[in-house]
Amino acid sequence: MSSPAPPIAPAMASPTPPVAECPTPSSLLALPDVNLEDIFLRLPTPAALARASLACAAFRRIITERSFLRRFRKLHPPPLLGIIDDEGVFVPTEAPHPSAPLSRALVQGADFTYSFVPKPLGKNHTIWSPCDVRDGRVLLEHRRSGAHTFFTDLAVCDPLSRRYLLLPPIPEDMTIEQERLDELRHFLIPIRENEDETSLKVICLAYYRSKLVTFIFSSVTGQWCIAATTSWSSLGVVDPFRRLFSCFNYFRGCFYWSLDWEHKLLVLDTHRMAFSTLSIHHPAYYMKFIGQPEHIRCMPTVVEDRKGALEVFNLVGDPFESTPFDLTGGPYNLTPFYIYHTFRQKGESSSEWQLLNVMELPRGYCYYTVGAAEGFLFLGAGGIGKTQPDDWGADVFSLEVKTSQLKKVCRATNVTVFCFQSYFGFPPSLSTPSL
Repeated sequence: MSSPAPPIAPAMASPTPPVAECPTPSSLLALPDVNLEDIFLRLPTPAALARASLACAAFRRIITERSFLRRFRKLHPPPLLGIIDDEGVFVPTEAPHPSAPLSRALVQGADFTYSFVPKPLGKNHTIWSPCDVRDGRVLLEHRRSGAHTFFTDLAVCDPLSRRYLLLPPIPEDMTIEQERLDELRHFLIPIRENEDETSLKVICLAYYRSKLVTFIFSSVTGQWCIAATTSWSSLGVVDPFRRLFSCFNYFRGCFYWSLDWEHKLLVLDTHRMAFSTLSIHHPAYYMKFIGQPEHIRCMPTVVEDRKGALEVFNLVGDPFESTPFDLTGGPYNLTPFYIYHTFRQKGESSSEWQLLNVMELPRGYCYYTVGAAEGFLFLGAGGIGKTQPDDWGADVFSLEVKTSQLKKVCRATNVTVFCFQSYFGFPPSLSTPSL
């Protein structure tokens, strides 16, 4: 007989590896502040940092320090929280946009009616209109035209902290000229790294018949001064009645405007306070798309400076063949729109612009560019075939330069072909007063 088989020993369970516990606020509090700062700087998003700031008072003290927030913002650009439309109404980002939860918190905590900003002396019925948004601040203006000039009341405010500054008027002895002043445009100059975050500068661009004059207000001096002036002829502008679009772009110390019908960009260097122009007209560059049938070039948009190259985006399409609102009920011509991404290396003697990428936009919209900021190109898009007045308005899209990702930001009823203002910022729990 064969011997019975030995009993089978039960299988030994493999040892379970210990589960790493997430550090609790109490365990982290034993670390020095400098180590906590390094940990918080590695958080992936502003939303994650906001949640960490709510864990305990010690975390919030470290996270809300201006020096720490300045370091965090260098690594993590502020998210897009919404736009301020043509009527001055704040429109938050909408789901599924990743910033939608932060936008809702901003709406609950901020006052975008600017009711806390007092009216100019003797003007109880003044309506403040936003004309620029930057660094969490909103530049407000109220215009009252005179016989030979445009007088403008200005204020800068922080809708979240509800702080404000009323600016003095530009002295009349600076604005009195022998020729007529056609228009004034006002902009906020971004805060530079070595500047006090509570200081501010406002630039006023005055369009005269034969020249441009730049006035600068500084909160340090509390006064206006003339910073730069140039003639239209020196800029090579042929038609004095065709000047600038209202849209402008800013990056790395320079403002850029598209010169209407001139195939040029007007550049204002705020470091040297000097004007110049940059030609964007080159046959090889234009023939890539201008010669194509049913394509009309929209004005170029400067988005950002990458690796020493100047980058320009052109929206190409035929808005007359892709009418957004057809009230006749007839057929719709869905002519495609394209984004041409071009660049030119700085310092090159050649004016040749290189084509980097061509992107076809989703069909069913009539697109137009409405500016750029923080590495994003913004597009307004009217739907094809909208027949009801309630449908009038625009979807707003953002195109991220680095990733070429197109995202819908929101639906706005008061966005037209004019520029709206994009609002970038951090959650209310991470925002410190900017004034």
